[in-house]
Amino acid sequence: MRRAEVAALPPLDAYLRLAVEAAREAGDAVYARRGRRRSIGYKGVINLVTEADTLAERLIARRIRRRFPDHDIRSEEKVNLDRGSRFQWIVDPLDGTTNYAHGFPVFCVSVALAIDGRPAVGVVYNPNLDELFVGVRGRGATLNGQRLAVSRRARLERSLLATGFPYDVRDDPGRVFHRFVKMSFRAQAIRRAGSAALDLCYVAAGRFDAYWEARLFSWDVAAGSLMVEEAGGRLSDCAGGPFRVDGREVVASNGRIHTQILRALEGDEGLDEILARR
Repeated sequence: MRRAEVAALPPLDAYLRLAVEAAREAGDAVYARRGRRRSIGYKGVINLVTEADTLAERLIARRIRRRFPDHDIRSEEKVNLDRGSRFQWIVDPLDGTTNYAHGFPVFCVSVALAIDGRPAVGVVYNPNLDELFVGVRGRGATLNGQRLAVSRRARLERSLLATGFPYDVRDDPGRVFHRFVKMSFRAQAIRRAGSAALDLCYVAAGRFDAYWEARLFSWDVAAGSLMVEEAGGRLSDCAGGPFRVDGREVVASNGRIHTQILRALEGDEGLDEILARR
């Protein structure tokens, strides 16, 4: 890109402002509709989509198109624009749809901007608690304006972890549940709340010490992974290789227990062996 073109680009603050406004508008809209009768559809056997998902997506996409019409958009539901731009908005309009459909108040809106494939701005808004997580590459991560930092726990057995199960877990449950049981015997406790974006933000905030999950999509992790990185945490795939937004799996931690988690996840110890040691 030529120097004149670089100078003409809006600063990250312009992208951040849009992401915050879009996430808040969408989050407030879906929150206002909680408890109402919902139109629920299915994208698979158990993978839900509600009218709130599509409403939130429309609100976010409208803001992006109006302000940055040449940018690409990758979203979970129906709005996907690919013009070959180096700027791609990665959107999960309602992360935690199953929770939302059942009235379980753990869901959020996730909006990220990737530049040349790398998240540069990320916003996750949890309307249930009015918590706004913001990450900007090179400038840190915040929660409602307060700086975030990962936890400092160094022992897996003293750590609170988070994970999630993929929608197609019924097709191949063995590896997913094997890992879950193995980690259950090593960590202090594990939570499975049903929102990858919030799980990542909670690692960044030090509420969780680590989180792992496989069979994810870019919209699940784009914003939250930036929070972890900017809060001083570590990211990888489940084998310890480099994390990629489109890599379909993530291990996110405070860094201190990362190697311990990888060893537990990838070890070939069977469940019978684990139980025999108890």
